[in-house]
Amino acid sequence: MALEHAILVSLLEQPGSGYELARRFERSIGRFWTATHQQIYRVLKRMETDGWVTPEEIGQDGRPDKRSYSVAATGRAVLISWLRDPVQPEAVRHDLAVKIRGAAFDDAAGRTALIAEVERYRTTHEATLERYLIGERRDFPAVENTQQRLQHTVLRGGIAYERMVLDWLGDVLDTLRGLDR
Repeated sequence: MALEHAILVSLLEQPGSGYELARRFERSIGRFWTATHQQIYRVLKRMETDGWVTPEEIGQDGRPDKRSYSVAATGRAVLISWLRDPVQPEAVRHDLAVKIRGAAFDDAAGRTALIAEVERYRTTHEATLERYLIGERRDFPAVENTQQRLQHTVLRGGIAYERMVLDWLGDVLDTLRGLDR
């Protein structure tokens, strides 16, 4: 997926400025697609040049004007075409899994270091799961319309993924800790 597609979806959900898009990426879209503020602004400029988005200057009292973007007909057509394209399954590349396999060729000290790394990795995923659960409670107390239902479905997929990873990491830790007994 290109960042352009994620931006188009976000702007169709709600027009906004580059800053507002960046905040949405931090809060919700970032659950499955990350982008820096610089990337968002750079891509928005290109999308404007290509006629995919339309800017609107909005005056603000005591602050510089802001540009709010909405999706132009060309951008909607590009997105619809992309939505209808088949999606190729993603290749899984997982450095930690390779390290776990390689632990068979390391000594007990190396496996101890790997256990610490798996625990650090697990802490990161626990924090991500907690953020997702907080977001779910905040953003989806009652799901009503199609857009909310689909957004919630994506979030539930992220929650399920994080729970699966945490289950797997628990199994990895049990296995690693049991090797040198």
